[in-house]
Amino acid sequence: STAALSDIRTHVLALLKRHSVVFGTYRWTEFDEEFLQKHVDSVVLADLGLIDYCLNLSFTLFSIQPLDLEKCSLSIHIFTLNEDGPSMLTLEEEEELSAASHWLLPAAEFSGIWESLVYEGDVKTKSGKLVTKMFQKIQQLIDDKDALVFVLIDEVESLTAARKACQAGTEPSDAIRVVNSVLTQLDQIKRHSNVVILTTSNVTEKIDLAFVDRADIKQYIGPPSVQGIYSIYLSCLEELMKCQVIYPREQLFTIFELETMGFAESEVSEHSLYLRNIAVKSKGLSGRSLRKLPFLAHALFVKVNIYSCTKENNGKTWRIVLPMQSVCLQTMTVTLAQFLEAMDRAVDTQKEEKANLI
Repeated sequence: STAALSDIRTHVLALLKRHSVVFGTYRWTEFDEEFLQKHVDSVVLADLGLIDYCLNLSFTLFSIQPLDLEKCSLSIHIFTLNEDGPSMLTLEEEEELSAASHWLLPAAEFSGIWESLVYEGDVKTKSGKLVTKMFQKIQQLIDDKDALVFVLIDEVESLTAARKACQAGTEPSDAIRVVNSVLTQLDQIKRHSNVVILTTSNVTEKIDLAFVDRADIKQYIGPPSVQGIYSIYLSCLEELMKCQVIYPREQLFTIFELETMGFAESEVSEHSLYLRNIAVKSKGLSGRSLRKLPFLAHALFVKVNIYSCTKENNGKTWRIVLPMQSVCLQTMTVTLAQFLEAMDRAVDTQKEEKANLI
């Protein structure tokens, strides 16, 4: 867009004035005004939960309280998303050894992810030489003092395994050099004020204590809460209705709307309450399992039912078994009620499989 930021700000404020009372985070992607249609892709009202958390120390109280924007101090941030995608950082220019992905923020790939997060209310190669080269690449980015650099190390236990195991002989000695190299490099870059290092791990007991001591914030993020599970299922079902896998389209309320209604049972909230019961039953499943569950429900419990009949021919009785689709054969659609029943059965199956693996 070539529009001036001040003009965009004026029209966005006018939009917020027309919609001054809101419940939770909200996103506008369609506009009546021609200026916004031409120059603005979306307007997101975000981070409202922080207001309530500071005042009430509760996650759910805010969802049932309307917020009057005219009485709030609004901070408007206007930005353009970078759509170039990630570039690959390599350690060896000749060998093209890929070491990391580099995004310029704000990136289009990450748009909307922050708003989709739902947390509980109380949530606050292994060569040392390669590790050194990787941190040298990071150092080059940090040298630009006008840049804010975020380094995300996923599954950090692969680089910071406890050195006690190495000394006991259960891990190769090269792993010790990797841990020492990581700790040394962290000490060197921590003096820079424009870099933030984030790490994740599912096996924290395997991480070296010297690395844990260097972390300023240690935050445990458990399995998704009921609210989070419901939001995951809702987004999956909305997409299936959009693609007409589930047809006809029926209304499903958000968890905030259900809380506002006091979870009252009615004809319009029937499917939403059933979905919430499924979410309660799903507690304890991982995020990956939850995302796959609608797919498994469709594959295992929606598509095929067995229909059998008998037929006599030349004095013999034949039993004929036919796969009868419980969905429309031409459009492959299923009703929301049928799909929710299939999801309910899929949750039971996932629970049984998880119990058998433990």
